[in-house]
This record gives sequence, structure tokens and C-alpha cells, in this order.
Amino acid sequence: MAETKIPKATAKRLPIYYRYLNILKDADKTRASSTELSEAVKVDSATIRRDFSYFGALGKRGYGYDVESLLKFFKKILNQDKLTNAALIGVGNLGNALLNFNFHQNSNVRISAAFDVKADLANTVKSGVPVYPMAELEKQLKDQQIQVAIITVPADVAQSVTDEAIAGGICGILNFTPLRVSVPNNVRVQNVDLTNELQTLIYFLDHYNEEA
Repeated sequence: MAETKIPKATAKRLPIYYRYLNILKDADKTRASSTELSEAVKVDSATIRRDFSYFGALGKRGYGYDVESLLKFFKKILNQDKLTNAALIGVGNLGNALLNFNFHQNSNVRISAAFDVKADLANTVKSGVPVYPMAELEKQLKDQQIQVAIITVPADVAQSVTDEAIAGGICGILNFTPLRVSVPNNVRVQNVDLTNELQTLIYFLDHYNEEA
């Protein structure tokens, strides 16, 4: 199947649709309308129909969407039938929380290796994941053919750690540091700044709460 180019905003919503479709399937629902999906995922029905339209005719007028067929389609689009191993770099408080979260129980992503500078963490196992010293980062990434990294290190070393990870073959980075790291054009970075998200939430509460 040819690759479908879709807007980034649509791409971010696809996992949300997939998650809710799984809930519908578990509830023995066989079909759903865009209105039902809209109420569940809090995205207006026109946006849902437009998102789905990028992939062709996924539903039928007057019938809605077949849950099983839609699930199979999004499973393929999101590569849910393919396990992706990720490396966690930085086993501090946030890193430990991510290890305990166990992505592989909820999606097709699994943290298979972790790295930290602390000598007492080297060569230990945390939440079933081996922890390696930072000195082995590049080698282990290459040996284990890991292409995705989650970075939770201090901001002052974020760029150097990123450079080392890319040298080890990393193509995608989930960056939890406040630093916007520089990467080559062939490397994708998703920034997750929890402080910024919280401050944005507080701003909207202060300035738009009455409208809500």
C-alpha cells in the first residue's frame, strides 16, 4: 500500500481513534457513527470524517464505521502488528516511572534497554529492563538495532546524549528534556515538556475558564 501523507494534527489523533475502537470491540460493538466517536474522543465529527477521508472510504453513509474493519486498518497504519524496541536514556525519577509504565502492555512499543551514568545502576535490571552504563550506549543501540530513544536526562547533557544516540543509529527521539535538541534532517524528534504543558493549562484556566 502506498504511503499516505496526512497532516501532523491528523496523525496525532490516529492513536486516540485506535484506542477507542479497541474499547468498542471489547464492549462487543460492531459499528459506530462519527457522532459516537466524536462524543467519546472529544473531537468534532466533521474532523473525524475529514481525518478518515485521507485513507479513502472507511465508512458508509447511513451505516457508520465497521469497528472490526476500522481496527484492522488502523492496526496496519500504526504498525500495531510490529513490535518496536525503544531505549530509555536516563533512569531518574521520570525514567523509573516510564519503566514501570510498561509501554508493551498497552501498545506496540517496548523499552528493551535503559542507560544511566550512575555506577550503582549499571548492569542491573529495573522493571524487567536491563540497565547499561552510558559508555555502552552506542554499542548496545547498534547491537540491539534500536532506532527509537526516550531521553530523560538533565538539560545540560541532552544535546551530547542526543548526538551519541544518533551515532548509535537512533532515528526517532521522544525528548522529555526542556532543551530543543538539534538533529539531522533524517531524525524525528517529539518534544514532551511537562512543565510547559502544565503552565499552558494554568494559563487557559486563568484566561478562558469563564468561556468553558
